[in-house]
Amino acid sequence: MTLIIIHSYTVLQLRLNRKFSRNLTASAISRYFSFSTLYIAQGIPEGITFFAIPAWLAMNNKTPLEIATFVGIIGIPWSFKIIVAPLMDRFTFLAMGRKRPWVIFGQLGLILSFLSIAFIADPLNNLTALATVGFLISFFGAFQDVATDGMAVDVIPPDEQARANGLMWGSKIIGTSLSLVIGTALINSIGFKSAIASLSIAVALIMIVPIYFTERPGEKTMPWSKGKANAKSKKTQLRSWSQILKSLYRVIRLKGSIIFGIASFVIGTMYGLMDTLFPIFSVQELGWTNTSFSQVFSIASIIGGVLGMFVGGYLVDYFGKIKMLMFYLTVIATIIAIFALTSNFWSNNIVIYMFIVGYYTLYTFLCIAVFASAMQLCWKTVAATQFTLYMALSNMGRASGSALLGVLKTYFTWDYVFLFVAILPLIMALLMKFVCFDKHRKKIDSFSILDKVLVTPQVIKD
Repeated sequence: MTLIIIHSYTVLQLRLNRKFSRNLTASAISRYFSFSTLYIAQGIPEGITFFAIPAWLAMNNKTPLEIATFVGIIGIPWSFKIIVAPLMDRFTFLAMGRKRPWVIFGQLGLILSFLSIAFIADPLNNLTALATVGFLISFFGAFQDVATDGMAVDVIPPDEQARANGLMWGSKIIGTSLSLVIGTALINSIGFKSAIASLSIAVALIMIVPIYFTERPGEKTMPWSKGKANAKSKKTQLRSWSQILKSLYRVIRLKGSIIFGIASFVIGTMYGLMDTLFPIFSVQELGWTNTSFSQVFSIASIIGGVLGMFVGGYLVDYFGKIKMLMFYLTVIATIIAIFALTSNFWSNNIVIYMFIVGYYTLYTFLCIAVFASAMQLCWKTVAATQFTLYMALSNMGRASGSALLGVLKTYFTWDYVFLFVAILPLIMALLMKFVCFDKHRKKIDSFSILDKVLVTPQVIKD
């Protein structure tokens, strides 16, 4: 452990000593700062819409059906990210970068839609309008997420992907948790509209980041600024739908892509089961209140997020993506199985707290390793679409896991449900044994070399 700490500190010092730059390809510290900040921007509205507002509605005696309908509507856009990603790969304003114009557009939409909640008249008795605005917030949140991920794959070098994902994912979790706690406190103290308006200021301030930083040297800061498209962006930008579909097919038909896609669905099923299981289990089995669960959830998420930011990425870099991925999968399966087999200790809150904190910490570390692995499997030519495809499969797994919980709980007791969940990370670990990242990267590199030989690049106007 001492060696890991020393290594992490040394690497961090080297990164911080690099020259700060306004273009992301030239500075590691600029990349870490920019993407972490953009992920905080995703976490703030998510904490409000998915957690704080439903709790506020419940506090004001809205029925479970009304609250569930609201949450269901705002969750829809996150299932359709795969539709948005090809648009970003196909169209852009190259003079401002391949994905940065889309990030700015998504962030602007996020600000406007988030701020508009505060202008809904009598939101408690106008749930249709509240759900409509919530849908728009989720749409632009998912939009910004796809654009940010695509830009990250484009500009973050392979040796930084794990650390960057640690900072990004940890930032989002912390943003979500803090916005839940702070948002709830503000709603109770200064009122719903004032609370939302106050938090929307933080989302607006983050807009400065994608405006200030460019992807590559020589690009325009804004459309009216001086600059032009970078030569590297021109080479990797696809100009037709047929190119996108053909390129996507070439990379997703590879063995590594297929297996990782299946594995993403499997682990997504575990996420969905656990996310749906925890609130029901804590209230119905343990006798907690919703407030108690929310507090424990926030604390556990923040602990996991902080550790993920400063430890999770470095562990993946130090030991390797696949080794840490297998380790996290094995440990998370083990602690869930142990918890299932020790039901006589469930009456002890300390045991429950340790389990929830342990799970969410490992969940954060696992997400970092999974995202870093997904980035390494991506071909930059169709990075946004390919990465989003993996995330869409994971989201489909989440939805399946949530639906599956009801079936499992109908026929089995909680201890057997937990044992079933423990099997899923082991299945993913088994699947990952058949993924060879080196062979996959060599195959992708051969695609790029072949394209340079066979295809004469079209001249793209700035």
